[in-house]
Amino acid sequence: MPQDAQAILDQLRSWRAQDAPTHGGHVMSYVYDSGLAELDALAAQAMALVQPVNGLDPTMFTSVAHMERDLITFARDLLGGDRTVVGTATSGGTESSLLAVKTARANHRGTARSGILAPASVHAAFHKAAEYLGLSLDLVPVGRNGQVDAEAVIARMGPDTALVVLSAPSYPHGALDPIEQVAAAALARGIDCHVDACFGGWILPFWDGLPPWDLSVPGVTSLAADLHKYGYAPKGISVLLTKGAQRQRGQYFATTDWPGYPVVNPTLLGSKSAAPLAAAWAITRHLGVGGYAALAESCKRSTAALAACIKGIEGLEVVGSPAGPLLAVARDPGAGERSGIDPHLWADRLAASGWHLQLQPGYRQPDGSWLARTTHLTFTPVTESVLPQLCAALATCADEVRGVAGVDPQQVLAALGQSGAAGGESDEVQRVLSAMGVSPGDGSLPKDMAPLLALVEALPREASGKLLIELLAGLVAPLDRDPGPKP
Repeated sequence: MPQDAQAILDQLRSWRAQDAPTHGGHVMSYVYDSGLAELDALAAQAMALVQPVNGLDPTMFTSVAHMERDLITFARDLLGGDRTVVGTATSGGTESSLLAVKTARANHRGTARSGILAPASVHAAFHKAAEYLGLSLDLVPVGRNGQVDAEAVIARMGPDTALVVLSAPSYPHGALDPIEQVAAAALARGIDCHVDACFGGWILPFWDGLPPWDLSVPGVTSLAADLHKYGYAPKGISVLLTKGAQRQRGQYFATTDWPGYPVVNPTLLGSKSAAPLAAAWAITRHLGVGGYAALAESCKRSTAALAACIKGIEGLEVVGSPAGPLLAVARDPGAGERSGIDPHLWADRLAASGWHLQLQPGYRQPDGSWLARTTHLTFTPVTESVLPQLCAALATCADEVRGVAGVDPQQVLAALGQSGAAGGESDEVQRVLSAMGVSPGDGSLPKDMAPLLALVEALPREASGKLLIELLAGLVAPLDRDPGPKP
């Protein structure tokens, strides 16, 4: 039955009220709040102006070409590019990553199967790109501080290496990879080198004391930066910048081999909304370099204050020396049984208090070494307005879980039985999820995420992947409804 417009909007407002808050600094992942209400208003107006536009064809809708050209030029100048740099607006970091890999595969001149070489901390989007595009993925282990050794990466370069990927910075720990050294070696061997600056691209230009990392570095052939992160645009908009128009042409898809209109796509998407592009274009024009620099200063102050806050909490430690506005927090390995704090129990306690941090499971690297479980915090300009409350919450919640043993992955497996370890068939996976407090039918999730993350740590990768697929798929499975009497 058709519904009244007001009822439809009321339903949406009701669902939105159950979401984590996107503004106000209480969510420290996924959303990037500038704290400037005028940016939200400007973005909404720009998006409304292009709502019916199809970004597929900039020859039909020339506003798309104008906005994309302006945006790419701004990004090129900010990120160290010269006049040889060209670019494309994409739907986000994952699409930028896939296209960077596609471009490198198209340009690879090696005789062996094309492969990607990257630190183990590289974003999961490159795992996805390797799977989708049929490339191998060679992961170089990182230290417990998240840093990778440049010589270890260089030593793995070979005739099958189509692309080396480095992060500025890595998402799990905020480590800035050794871009200058590795890119120089890649250049000498004729290998493309991509910098994944999806997280840091719009803020690291204003961060102090960093070694060279952007397009100005010899050997860096492409770089991606997400505007829906520290560009403060709505989801989803990113840019992929490439040195050399000829190299970039490997990114394109074109065909006239069908009876319809000629199809030429620089991106994975064909028809697409122009709204995120319009919002990003408007925001960059409004803020300019000076506006971004001022917002970055706020992020710097918050990052320093919160690093000091966590340093003062017995039982926790910041991992490594993050570059940019993020911290990964682990249990202090030197803490005793009574003083240590499990970062996932801490994050769950903070969530119950209205502060949403991101849990990262422990990770077994290809060489068998173990990276400890951590809790990830991302800071935005709005964080500065809630610093006193946030620092107090971090300390109070730490006191509440100090000395409490973290969730033991093996105990979780034992409680679930053999089906939990095996990954099982779909009905067995659903049984495991139900035992973890997940009810796909009504969209409910566990109150505490630490046990679920412990299970992810314990299971083989294939089994944990199956488990999480069922979790996400179950949340959007069609509802069982009585269709009513047939007419």
